[in-house]
Amino acid sequence: MKRFLKVFFKIVFSRTMIILLSILVQAAILIFSFLWLGRYTTFIFSIMTAGGAAVLIYLINKEDLPEFKIAWVIPICLFPVFGTIVFLFVDKNMGSRGLKREMNKVIENSRQYMLQEEGILREISDCDRQVGRLAAYLSKAGYPACRSGENTYFSLGEDKWRDMLAELERAEKFIFLEYFIVEHGVMWDAVLEILTKKAAEGVEVRFLYDGMCSLLLLPYNYPAKMEKRGIRTKAFAPIAPMLSTHQNNRDHRKILVIDGRVAYTGGVNLADEYINRKKRFGHWKDVAVKVTGSAVDSFTMMFLRTWDILDKQSNYEAYLRRCVQKETEGYVIPYGDGPNRKENVAEKVYLDMLNTAREYVHIMTPYFIVDSSFLMMLKFAAQRGVEVKLILPHIPDKKYAFAIARTYYPSLLAAGVKVYEYTPGFVHAKVFVSDDSKAVVGTVNLDYRSLYHHFECAAFFYQNKVVNDVEADFQATLEKCMQVEEGYYESLPVRWRLLGRVCNLIAPLM
Repeated sequence: MKRFLKVFFKIVFSRTMIILLSILVQAAILIFSFLWLGRYTTFIFSIMTAGGAAVLIYLINKEDLPEFKIAWVIPICLFPVFGTIVFLFVDKNMGSRGLKREMNKVIENSRQYMLQEEGILREISDCDRQVGRLAAYLSKAGYPACRSGENTYFSLGEDKWRDMLAELERAEKFIFLEYFIVEHGVMWDAVLEILTKKAAEGVEVRFLYDGMCSLLLLPYNYPAKMEKRGIRTKAFAPIAPMLSTHQNNRDHRKILVIDGRVAYTGGVNLADEYINRKKRFGHWKDVAVKVTGSAVDSFTMMFLRTWDILDKQSNYEAYLRRCVQKETEGYVIPYGDGPNRKENVAEKVYLDMLNTAREYVHIMTPYFIVDSSFLMMLKFAAQRGVEVKLILPHIPDKKYAFAIARTYYPSLLAAGVKVYEYTPGFVHAKVFVSDDSKAVVGTVNLDYRSLYHHFECAAFFYQNKVVNDVEADFQATLEKCMQVEEGYYESLPVRWRLLGRVCNLIAPLM
């Protein structure tokens, strides 16, 4: 009983509860305002109906995904007043405009540090003209292709963790960390101990984490606590007790750069479930990759650009190595994406792999909530004879997302796409691999949040040993999966199918 009361009071008087109550109060004020205006119902309803009609005309003619339009048409038609106001609030995106404008300014001012080395695009194009075109596209987007250094693929989060601890111990100049989730435990405490020691030795340590952590996992004053350890720390868009679209765009990246010598990315965050020291949703299947050589500079720049938004002190030149310690076979193209861009770079890379595949495309993703064009390309790849295999979790972390993903099963299977569920637990890996020649490892999920709302990063590998490692891991993971057969979706409980169908209507807004 005492333990229950302790937890109860901790929750009630926590900062999270205060933020939640503040937002609820703001929402209540809006609702009561509408009720108070009820005496003028006829007049207001006429005005808002006309306004709603105007908004619908604007929405339908807006250059946007049909799924986004449908998701907004439903609340606007059902709740003309409230739906219209919420749509205008989100569409005008006043809260995020400053962030996006600042990010674009930083990218433009630092473009000189992300120039394409002459000859590399021609080398790639000579090997495969289609891949050469993709490399040229990414180069124009500000992400140059690099000759490969020594790269390492990690098929489990715990493998990446052990390797990064060893590399952190070797740090001499600087350490940059940028992560979406950070939580005290075996993993983060071991990393933090080394960071504290290195900071005391004079190594420059910068730590950037998404502000969503301040809601549940870390105290709001965590940056100040870290500064006392000698670690410069920033929270990206910390959650605040106010209604704002600014809080919709999260920093979902996972980047670690050490001395400009090595860089890591992938799905692995800094919390114990990612190394299976804490059991959540069964066995946690995640992957990561370590790159060396000139490609490290791209990850360094991604970190510094985000840091520059929060603290105008970045001296880019001092942290770029512009060298390959040891060249190996193949190429690597690190790239980023975010809501500040007009184009969805990460989605285009995935689509290009689907469109140009000759033999196979194998995919691992924790979430599968895609738009109609992506779904069409995925099915078309299978219909033209490409082997398309998709591995999803069997034990979900978000039931609504899992319910939506399963609604696609019948049409995927009908088109020839082979779908598998990882029976030991939860797949958090974000992996594409194709034709024994191309692979992507990064942070980008196949859902609207990753593809349209979050800041993301990944690495594209071509003719690189990482490609073979990714495919070997995919095949090993398949052995632990259940293949989804025709009729499986229809055998699910009605409540699951209903949940998926209903949530699918508003999936772009979730």
